[in-house]
Amino acid sequence: MSDSDSESEQVLAAPSLHRRHLLLGGAAALGGLPALVRAQSAARTLKIGYLTTLSGVRANFGEADTWSLERIRALVKDGLDIAGERYRVEIVVRDTQSDANRGASLAAELVLREKVDLLLVQDSDAALAAGQLCDVHGVPMISTMGPWQAIVFGRGSTPAKGFPFSFHFFWGADDVLKNFFGMWEPLKIERRLGTLYIDNGPGHAFADPATGIPAGARQHGYQETSGGFFKIATDDFSNQVSSFKAAQTRIVSGFAYANHVATFWKQAQQASFRPEVVTLAAAFLFPSAVEALGPAGNGMSTEVWWTPAFPFKSSLTGQSARALADDWEKSTGRQWTQPIGYGHALFEVGLAALKATPNPKDRKALRDAIAGLQLDTVVGRVDFKSSPIRSVAVTPMVAGQWRRTQGGRFPYELVITHNATAPQIPVQDGLMLLSQLKAV
Repeated sequence: MSDSDSESEQVLAAPSLHRRHLLLGGAAALGGLPALVRAQSAARTLKIGYLTTLSGVRANFGEADTWSLERIRALVKDGLDIAGERYRVEIVVRDTQSDANRGASLAAELVLREKVDLLLVQDSDAALAAGQLCDVHGVPMISTMGPWQAIVFGRGSTPAKGFPFSFHFFWGADDVLKNFFGMWEPLKIERRLGTLYIDNGPGHAFADPATGIPAGARQHGYQETSGGFFKIATDDFSNQVSSFKAAQTRIVSGFAYANHVATFWKQAQQASFRPEVVTLAAAFLFPSAVEALGPAGNGMSTEVWWTPAFPFKSSLTGQSARALADDWEKSTGRQWTQPIGYGHALFEVGLAALKATPNPKDRKALRDAIAGLQLDTVVGRVDFKSSPIRSVAVTPMVAGQWRRTQGGRFPYELVITHNATAPQIPVQDGLMLLSQLKAV
């Protein structure tokens, strides 16, 4: 029995009420009908929250989101047919401004006020607090764009334990190590490695003594000089440059963003510090980061999440990786970036889970659909069902190097140089030393 029905019965049962009160009571009961219709309409609306980085230091990661969201909204403009019912789809976007604290606040807004049915999180820094919140309130969440160790260990879980309602798909820091050290292996240079890391979740994952770059350095016989952790707002790397130069470092690695590398490299050049290899996770994901270094950007190397050369296609549009990148470049006039693939795949996974659920408004059923999902996407296979890491699907990644183009449409292109963890993605060339490329 609804509240309006109960109130009407109470009015009719009161013998002393004036006729005007009866009319008002009847009007109240009738007035409840539009509310009922609205409630029924809301019950057939699926609300997806999208937490991303449109501004701030990580804005490059969300650069393509507005463009991608236009295409996703066009795909779902007529709703989704799920188990014989048609559901309207509403996507609610929030910008974390690259601030983890703001991300936590916005996650609470999406979960508690907007009452989203599914939360998709592109900002890996915000995924820690968002995942905790979703697990407490029983709201399914899927995140990406951060090594899985930063999510699992960063939230105090284990690969065997996982999480009640939050899921993550991406590669792991261990995959990066296999590709970085494998890419460096053939080089005929001294094994002197300098490392530095942002003081955040992914940075700590890469710096982990047991599973991160330091462990790889010991295993492969590198003499490591650690530059330690630095705050995200840091703009002075003179101490790291001095220590690396004193140790005659030949390879610089770790985890940093593009603005950090621009400052680091400028100070390195001023100090006449000239390593033969610079392979930094996150820093060289974007062509703009390499272009910002000018000619010195030639030869910078990176992990590769996604390129047009990946042999995968979208489960939503059927576009190949190349076609999706071409669509972006034709529409915007700008060069493709790696997060385009993962931003698209995040909606591939989210929509596939919703469509696989008998009742997508049932949070536990949606959670179970995500846990059982196996989907081929534009970034490769996303497999939660058979993953040995609970709540995580590990996706393929390789390593690559930015090379200056000769008369190409864009100044640099990303060449795949090592594929130890994903042999299905073809290698295009071997890694070259910075001195070799400078001489070319």
